[in-house]
Amino acid sequence: MTRDFSKFEQNLTHLDSEGGVQMVDVSAKVATVRQAEAAGQVRMLVETFEAIEAGNSPKGDVLGTAKLAGIMGAKQTAQLIPLCHPLPLQKIDVELIPDPQLPGYQIRAMVKTKAETGVEMEALTAVSVAALTLYDMAKGLEKSISIELIRLLSKSGGKSGDYVLSEE
Repeated sequence: MTRDFSKFEQNLTHLDSEGGVQMVDVSAKVATVRQAEAAGQVRMLVETFEAIEAGNSPKGDVLGTAKLAGIMGAKQTAQLIPLCHPLPLQKIDVELIPDPQLPGYQIRAMVKTKAETGVEMEALTAVSVAALTLYDMAKGLEKSISIELIRLLSKSGGKSGDYVLSEE
């Protein structure tokens, strides 16, 4: 029994008319400046947070390593996410912001390109890999660290227009 996926072809861009996966053809699109920002947070015990802030982690520079990993993660997104286009990234910024109220760190990433498709996945990957690396670097201090609320904050450029996450 074969299924007819042709009615979905226009709405489900990653499926062909037979329902198989396909990479979206962006070759006819004009390269424009596109930017995306993503965020997440890493929650931990006060003692773990204080040890990281004091530079007392058994594995060394937790925050510097996590920032670098986030940048590298954004650059490797097309190898990690199926059907994601490899893009020339012109700017990647990853911040790990101490949040004593959490306690833990807010992570923000901004990725910018001039290309035929957006960089939302690159920004989300940067946050995810930075958070995972922070966990890896600090797991000797605490195993119950949690990674939370990874989300797209905004995107600009492209045919679909701008997006900003509502505060609701």
